[in-house]
Amino acid sequence: MAKKAKRDVASGSKSGVDLAEVERLLAFMEKHRLEEFEYERDGVRILLKKSPALSPARPRPASPTEALGAEEAVEASVASPSSPSPARTPAAEAEKADDLHVIKSPIVGTFYAAASPEASSFVAVGSGVEPGQVLCIIEAMKLMNEIESDVAGEVARIFAENGSPVEYGQPLFGIRPNRKK
Repeated sequence: MAKKAKRDVASGSKSGVDLAEVERLLAFMEKHRLEEFEYERDGVRILLKKSPALSPARPRPASPTEALGAEEAVEASVASPSSPSPARTPAAEAEKADDLHVIKSPIVGTFYAAASPEASSFVAVGSGVEPGQVLCIIEAMKLMNEIESDVAGEVARIFAENGSPVEYGQPLFGIRPNRKK
């Protein structure tokens, strides 16, 4: 009896679950970034939920007043398109610094300026660096990845904040390379 039920499920008969349909539902969830999806058809009910560990982290405001402040800021920027100072992003600032060598994040993760909360930062603005010197750590999936300098020079800018999430390709450091004589 158990063998027959397994064949019904795999073949997608009316008494079982159509695996191809489940795959289509999973693709639909992914496409529309759904956390949970419930589906019922021919007496078969399917409830699909993403595991919190697998779903992408989304920053959430700590309080309703912070959320209101963020919404007001968005409305203000939309309401006054002729504002004299456009919003600056680290990527835009990095591109403006023509004389700087920009070190970008090779992975998505969390930026840490020091090896531990008690330790001092690996580098600061004005620090001299050499190729291979550790500049920061990016934590990704519980792994600590050391990000090293690929040029000798002086740290002119630090674009990421300690403990903040970083994206692939996001500028982390602007280094003014040593000029060869």
